[in-house]
Amino acid sequence: MSERRGCSALRFDRRVHRYRSVRPDQAPLRQRIKEIAQTRIRYGYRRIHVLLRREGWPINVKRVRRLYRMEGLNLRAKRPRRHVMAARRVERPLASGPNEIWAMDFVSDALFNGKRFRALGEQVVAVMDRLLFERSKPPDKIRVDNGPEFISRALDHWAYINRVTLDFSRPGKPTDNAFVESFNGRLRDECLNTHWFLSLDDARAKIEAWRTDFNESRPHTSLGFRTPAEFASSAGVNPGR
Repeated sequence: MSERRGCSALRFDRRVHRYRSVRPDQAPLRQRIKEIAQTRIRYGYRRIHVLLRREGWPINVKRVRRLYRMEGLNLRAKRPRRHVMAARRVERPLASGPNEIWAMDFVSDALFNGKRFRALGEQVVAVMDRLLFERSKPPDKIRVDNGPEFISRALDHWAYINRVTLDFSRPGKPTDNAFVESFNGRLRDECLNTHWFLSLDDARAKIEAWRTDFNESRPHTSLGFRTPAEFASSAGVNPGR
């Protein structure tokens, strides 16, 4: 039976039968996706799509997701949360404007020889003075945990002089300072766990490079895939450090 008669019997358009999809070569795009995933190992397909669009690739997120999965680049699923019964705490109010609430915490790691160090440093007051100079205005409140550096007389005096309230987390309740805990997780996943630190200077340089990338290049889902610098600029705020 000819093609014409067969299509007529099936009431099937011959043009559809003869159509052959013509797709562009996907190899360069797949290679670029792999390159980004190798250097940014905790990025999923959505953030990779944002970076590709910045580079000028005219693609949608569905194609990136398909190629991302074809390359076997799926991120490891997070461990399931335990199902427990617990009373929900009263949610703390979110900031309603720039510089209203800050949050800070320490993160520890080790050099290649096992020597421990802590990110943020021991001179908390000196760091706060620098941030105050860069922002030109103190926050109304700073959320901190009950570490010895945060309950020191020096920091308490600094907060009193600048009329800043130190909002301490409840013991054993890291969710009281959820935003900084989330940041700590990103810092550990994307920087501390991916580098060997040969010295304190080496650690400072690598963490600073990651901080710059985090603020100026990394797309943030909570900010509509904008960077913190772009978000701060739209609010008329100096991002500082």
